[in-house]
Order: sequence, then structure tokens, then C-alpha cells
Amino acid sequence: MTDDTRLTAAPPDAPTHTATDPATDPATDPANEPANEVAGAARGVDAQSVALVAVFTALLVAAAVVPGIPVGGFGVPITLQTLAVMLTGLVLGPVRGALAVLLYLLLGLVGLPVFSRGQSGLQVLSGPTAGYLVSFVVAAAVVGLAAQVVLRRTRRALWAPVLVAASFVTSIAVVHVLGVAGLMVNLKVPLAAAVSADLPFLPGDLLKDVVAVLAAVAVHRAFPDVLVRRRRHAAGAARR
Repeated sequence: MTDDTRLTAAPPDAPTHTATDPATDPATDPANEPANEVAGAARGVDAQSVALVAVFTALLVAAAVVPGIPVGGFGVPITLQTLAVMLTGLVLGPVRGALAVLLYLLLGLVGLPVFSRGQSGLQVLSGPTAGYLVSFVVAAAVVGLAAQVVLRRTRRALWAPVLVAASFVTSIAVVHVLGVAGLMVNLKVPLAAAVSADLPFLPGDLLKDVVAVLAAVAVHRAFPDVLVRRRRHAAGAARR
């Protein structure tokens, strides 16, 4: 008698695929947020940075084009340049901020009329504004470094007040100190006279610092990667 029972061969073992449920994946589980370390790194000078440096250099030129208000008898006008310088450092950080200001100064020194009142050329370094112009590079680097540290180590709610304080200190200790030194060296005036000539600029510069900080904080909240690049390290990557 013939057995009609069909013998069905067991299929070869298929590869086993284990689907990862995003809800249970430890690398994406919100409960394991400490495992997903979020680290901040200062941005270097890349293609985007070159474009930003060019944009802020143009901003510095535009700020110098706006007519200044003459103050005192030494020919140093009140302009929007300090606002643009502080904003440049606060947004771009120490390296790119200083590069943008340095590029602006180089454009003026080689002959382009990008300084206040259309001035240009090396002769400005012997004039009353020389100390202020030199201070712009240092101020952008100092306030940019402060912004970089604050954005990496301070809560968002404290960004504005801390950066305002840093900007005030930078304006007084860098811009005004070097500006006074430039007046003393180039105009051969005593310290008291140079300080008296510089004091009228101080209230306006502090007000411009506040405006620059508010604008910079708005930029960093809208574009968090402009100054500090965020990197997320998944917990699973450490086990590779």
C-alpha cells in the first residue's frame, strides 16, 4: 500500500532579523538621555564661516557709511561701528569675529573708503581714531570668546544678562582704553584730556552693547549652530 503522506522538507533556516523598536531602543529612549551625550564644539573656519565673515565685513562697512555725530574737538565721531563690531564678535565668536573685523580694516587700509566719513589709507593710523580702529579687532575676539563660553556653559535664560555684562566690560576695558591710548599717542594730549574726550562715547556704546546682545541672542536661538556646533553621541555608537 502506498503511503500518500507527503513529506515536506523543512525550509532552510532563514536569516533572523531583529527589528529594533524605536520605543525600546536605548539609544533613542528619552529615559536614557544622559547616555545620549550632547556636546558643544566651537565651529571652525569652514565654507559657511567664510560666507559669514564676508557678510559681517559688509555689515561693518555699512555701519561706517552711516554718518557719524561729531563729538568734542578731536574729530572722533559717534558711529554705529561699535555696535557692528560687538554684534560680529557675539555672533561669530573669537576667531571668525576677529577675522571679519580684520578684513574690514585691511580693506580700509589699502585704500577703500570704508572708514567713518569716507576715510581710508594708512594715514588713519596716525589720526585720532587709530586706537579705536585697532581696538575693534581685540574687542571682537574678546566678546566672541565670552559668547562662545556662555553659549556652551550657561542656561539660555542667562545668556542675555551675562553677555550684556561681558560686552560692557569689553567696551570699557578694550575699546575705550585703547581709544584713549590712541588719542594720547597720536594727538600728544595728556591722559586727563584724552579721558574727557572719550567719556561722551561711553553711554552710547553701552546702549549699543545692549542692542547687539539682544540681536545676537535672537540669532543664536534661531540658529543654534552658528557659533557652537551640537553633536549627539548615541549610546550604541560607543559599543561598536
